[in-house]
Amino acid sequence: MIGKTIDELKIGDSAEFGKTVTESDIYLYAGVTGDFNPAHLNEEYAKKTFFKTRIAQGMLTAGFVSGLLGVGLPGPGTVYIRQEVDFLAPVHIGDTITARVEIIEIIDDENKVRVRTYCTNQDGTKVLDGEAIVSPPKAVHD
Repeated sequence: MIGKTIDELKIGDSAEFGKTVTESDIYLYAGVTGDFNPAHLNEEYAKKTFFKTRIAQGMLTAGFVSGLLGVGLPGPGTVYIRQEVDFLAPVHIGDTITARVEIIEIIDDENKVRVRTYCTNQDGTKVLDGEAIVSPPKAVHD
């Protein structure tokens, strides 16, 4: 199975992925990446921060975009080249985050697409905003 090739994509194509962030997600992400910042893992410490409670790692949220590009649009076989991201609001345990990607430019001669990327929470608050460059999979010829 491969994702959409550059010839199958058009400006405006989009996809979404939603997930409720759990405490386990935060601990698993910390274990995989080594991001043991107490703002994510220690409630007593986090109470003294600007956010007043633990928050998810920003790159955990950005990972939802990565997953969506690799599985949803363009999909399997996509190569992630570049990502710019602004973290706009905290993500808390129990928040349901919806990642969305939308094709905004097709660069045929380079087999690349520019993609708007963002995530919102269950209240519609944008928590992440960005733009990516990816290379969609090439057609498989027998």
